[in-house]
Amino acid sequence: MKIVFICLGCIICALSYAVFLVPHQIVPGGITGIAMILHFLYKTPVGIVAIMLNIPLFIIGIRILGLSFGFKSIIATFVTNILIDFFIYNVKIPSPTDNTILGALYGGLLLGVGLGLIFRGEASTGGTDIVGQVLSRFTNLSIGMWILIVDFFVITIAGITTNSFELALLGYLALFLSSKVIDLVIEGMDYARAVFVISEEHEKIIEAIYEKMRRGATILDGYSAFTKKRRPVIMCVITKKETPLFKSLVKSVDEKAFVILTDVFEVLGEGFRRRV
Repeated sequence: MKIVFICLGCIICALSYAVFLVPHQIVPGGITGIAMILHFLYKTPVGIVAIMLNIPLFIIGIRILGLSFGFKSIIATFVTNILIDFFIYNVKIPSPTDNTILGALYGGLLLGVGLGLIFRGEASTGGTDIVGQVLSRFTNLSIGMWILIVDFFVITIAGITTNSFELALLGYLALFLSSKVIDLVIEGMDYARAVFVISEEHEKIIEAIYEKMRRGATILDGYSAFTKKRRPVIMCVITKKETPLFKSLVKSVDEKAFVILTDVFEVLGEGFRRRV
């Protein structure tokens, strides 16, 4: 399954560049972004140049970080960039829109989906990922912060190169959108919620939860710092669709009940599906 994620992610990433980002001169950061700038200036192939720029980074990464980022990342980087040039120069897929804003939106969306799938396959596309890891070793800034700084710098240079601050703004938009989509692909949409209920009628609420929703519940031993008394806390996991029913059910038993709802990333157990 992981290799399927990586292969599909490489194809989608390559399409995002070839169909939307390169035709509209929108640079979303990264080493491929630098290759795009060189392409705009000197008509050099984006993919091949990106591979050449990544080679020294992988060498540095191996020497400083070891092989932690793995062989799969090298393959993913190589395949993605080869496909970019293949789609641009061989297949010659035309961009479906002449609108630059739509190019940034859909380019960022596809890039986020592709990178998210590659990350789910436990690989990466090198580039600023390696730069971020290396610089983080020698500074107090996190890997994510360094990646953001480098991408911001690359997009700014692209705006200067193309003499269009508007394109730089669209590059920032594509970067933001892709980062959000990456999180969505990796983590998925919230599908469950953990609910905590503090009530004097906890026994009746638990009974109603089981009878009306067929959900189990756990009683936690709580202690009120204000009243200095021990109070039972009901913990229950429900689906998002069940949230309105649960709130209505608790209110019907005890209108003064204190209810906390929080999103849950994953639930392993009876009554909930496992994430892919």
